[in-house]
Amino acid sequence: VQLQAFGGGLVQAGGSLRLSCAASRSSFSIKSAGWYRQVPGKQRELVAAFTSGGSTNYSDFAKGRSTISKDNAKNTVYLQMNSLKPEDTAVYYCNALVKVTIYEYDLWGHGTLVTVSS
Repeated sequence: VQLQAFGGGLVQAGGSLRLSCAASRSSFSIKSAGWYRQVPGKQRELVAAFTSGGSTNYSDFAKGRSTISKDNAKNTVYLQMNSLKPEDTAVYYCNALVKVTIYEYDLWGHGTLVTVSS
């Protein structure tokens, strides 16, 4: 059971990116998920998350600029980021609680690098 994260890249300040995080098989169900980011020398920090009940939570720096969403049909979680700033440069990770038959797994995807140029 794996999470696959992609969508990072180089973008100019003010631009947008959409990150995606997919369970490795369509039969896996994402119950809750979050996006985190980390820069060298700093702790990993929450960007946005949603619970199994559907509520969402955003860090202050992400409020108004980011949207977390899930496509149930594609079993994929997205993070839409707008008005990007150079300080948003980081490796972004997705984390999800994935249900496979009767089992649940707390998984991390590999990171995807976002670089915002000034």
